[in-house]
Amino acid sequence: MELIEVRTGRQLDEFIRLAPALYSADPLYAPQLHSDMKKEFSPENPFFEHAEVKFFFIKGKGRVASIINRLHIERHGERAGFFGFFECVNDPPVAKALLNGVSDELRRAGLLIMRGPMNFSTNEDCGFLIEGFNEPPMLMTPYNPPYYNDLMTLYGMEKAKDLHAFIADIAEELPDKIVRVAGLARKNGITVRPVDMKNFRRDMQTFREIYNSSWEDNWGFLPLTGGEVDFLSKRLRPVVVPELALIAEVGGEPAGFLGLLPDFNFVLRKIKGLLNPFTIPKAVYYSRKIRDLRLLLFGIKKEFRAKGVDALLFSEGFRAIKKRGFKRVEFSWILEDNMPVLRLARMCGGRPYKRYRIYEKPLG
Repeated sequence: MELIEVRTGRQLDEFIRLAPALYSADPLYAPQLHSDMKKEFSPENPFFEHAEVKFFFIKGKGRVASIINRLHIERHGERAGFFGFFECVNDPPVAKALLNGVSDELRRAGLLIMRGPMNFSTNEDCGFLIEGFNEPPMLMTPYNPPYYNDLMTLYGMEKAKDLHAFIADIAEELPDKIVRVAGLARKNGITVRPVDMKNFRRDMQTFREIYNSSWEDNWGFLPLTGGEVDFLSKRLRPVVVPELALIAEVGGEPAGFLGLLPDFNFVLRKIKGLLNPFTIPKAVYYSRKIRDLRLLLFGIKKEFRAKGVDALLFSEGFRAIKKRGFKRVEFSWILEDNMPVLRLARMCGGRPYKRYRIYEKPLG
């Protein structure tokens, strides 16, 4: 069981391909595009400007990344490092070798806690699925076999935080309370507009302003940098539907943001994660068959809360959802102690259907 650090392009390809190989017999798994993963792991990713990341793998058996995020250390004042992009066969010694590789890196950096999984931070995929294995993962959400949680427990990892996902069937009408509050918000001059695809980069920076303001008190929060949002914009632009990505404004000032994304994992499963001249027609065909959405981006600036901004965003989003014929929406992920958003998900007809767990372990 040789733990190999990725140092060459060929090794990086092997690291990326290990995941689809491990899940080759799993019909629920959605292979990510190899080209997208290479970009995410390349120096183009501005995350690397404030983090030190090393990638490790054991041939045919598992992979992991060690992550030292200087922004997290500075903002939260804790000497914590992270592991991410973990994939492993059901073999505790293999998992131990992978996690030992990470813990050794973190100890050398003087860190005291190992936490994860984070791919790369709380602004992206994080947590292992611990409930809801009978449903396929939606776009940009974690997926793993149930035994990952056993591997973590055997290694001595403990729960740091749980994250929840809710699923809701699209109703014929919104709840009366949302309709009523949205109407009052309109009368008070609050407006909602779709993102401008001609100025998509500008509107994504508006999202960054709202996101950093509205999420700053959440557990594990890290502000998105301008470069990170530009990088994210390139990833999201091909899948954004303008009328499902909405900005609320009060007196011309950005107040809230709602981003619903079609579940393109449905397409990735159909094309096996391969985009080439042979699969492009198939991808186009199945992209028209998507019936699920994920509520990925949502936030209201503190000074505009309790003014109906959220109700108005949901009202306008609901109109577009009905027009396009979507059938379900996933609310994810939501921190286990974020009571206002948990209540909102339930008020919109959501029911708990998945749960993810972030683990941690002291590096004594």
